[in-house]
Amino acid sequence: MAELDNKDVRSIKEQVREHVMRIAPVLVETSRAIHAKPELNFEEHFACELLVRTSGKLGLPVEPGAYESVTGFAGDAGAGPTVCIMSEYDALPGIGHGCGHNVIAAAGLGAAVALSAVADACGGRVRYLGTPAEEGGGGKIIMARNGALEGVDVAMMVHSADADLTTIDAIALQQLQVRYHGRESHAAAAPHMGRNALDAAVLGYMGVAALRQHILPTERVHGIFTEAGEKPNIVPRESAMEWYVRSDDVTSLGALKERVLASLAAGAHACGCTMDHEWIGPMYADMITNPQLSAAYVANAAVVGRSVTDPRVTGKRVVGSTDMGNISHLVPSIHPMIACAPPGTAIHTGAFAACAASAAADTAVVDGAIAMALTAVDFWLSDGLRADIKADFERARPDKDVL
Repeated sequence: MAELDNKDVRSIKEQVREHVMRIAPVLVETSRAIHAKPELNFEEHFACELLVRTSGKLGLPVEPGAYESVTGFAGDAGAGPTVCIMSEYDALPGIGHGCGHNVIAAAGLGAAVALSAVADACGGRVRYLGTPAEEGGGGKIIMARNGALEGVDVAMMVHSADADLTTIDAIALQQLQVRYHGRESHAAAAPHMGRNALDAAVLGYMGVAALRQHILPTERVHGIFTEAGEKPNIVPRESAMEWYVRSDDVTSLGALKERVLASLAAGAHACGCTMDHEWIGPMYADMITNPQLSAAYVANAAVVGRSVTDPRVTGKRVVGSTDMGNISHLVPSIHPMIACAPPGTAIHTGAFAACAASAAADTAVVDGAIAMALTAVDFWLSDGLRADIKADFERARPDKDVL
């Protein structure tokens, strides 16, 4: 459609902002309800049902189980250039919403609903996706494999943090499970008959610890023991560990994975044991933030009083991994961080979980919804912005093989 004049654009943006403010109490209530009932990967039945029901009541019908994701959902409104708004809502074991996905969920809901009300007037389409299992299950990847991004031009979400940032420093990740097989024996009567699988795991762990001296400062390898034997007087016949291996991008991750496996296998060789391994779930790709789409978000976040800074300039970073990284290789995307906790409050902690149900988090829900919705309006109404976003995406040469 032809670009509207500035007066018309301002009018539509004001409609969007007023719409979000009208439904703000519902958005906050939704965030608080999800926070109060944390659910793990692919078990988010309460959150999914709540978001599906609430979205429908607010005027944007969505269908549960979309794109072969039992606890996912999807719904469209309008026709034309398509903006995909995503909600996450899974929690962490033990500490609940220590990543603030309740805030992400409600902000996405608000943005999508407000956009559905103006989509026809803007000549655009909004696709609202509920994406489960970000904390390791790769819900976005599964849904994308099954067609969730067909026809989508840009994708966005906001993520809770302790600062307003243009992006997360998302690096590539894959999960690894390792099992050592030894031979049991009485640890006092016949230790020489045993082959200690726990020793193999400990040496493998120490091998990775030594490896850490010689990897890039931006790379991360961290693991836990999940099995360590049955009783002190039995030489452990089985042990197991779970690891996360992270590197800057998909290519460097492949090289690091080989080095990690070699370190872990050395423990098995030293102890006369054998080792099995399995790379678990989909690989998470690095995040490619589209600069033009990000600039539009920064400008619109300023409208609600948020000064969004670039981590590359300020040095304030939030490092992690997300399946939104994979999405960013497929369509132009942004994943800005929105402050809902005091500076220095790290995500994935109990302290952050408490902040995710605070007044600051409630404000972040509303502000995030408005900033995303206004950014989508800019995308719909500016031919130039759409062209610039596409050109930047093509220059980034993302890796399409991320599904």
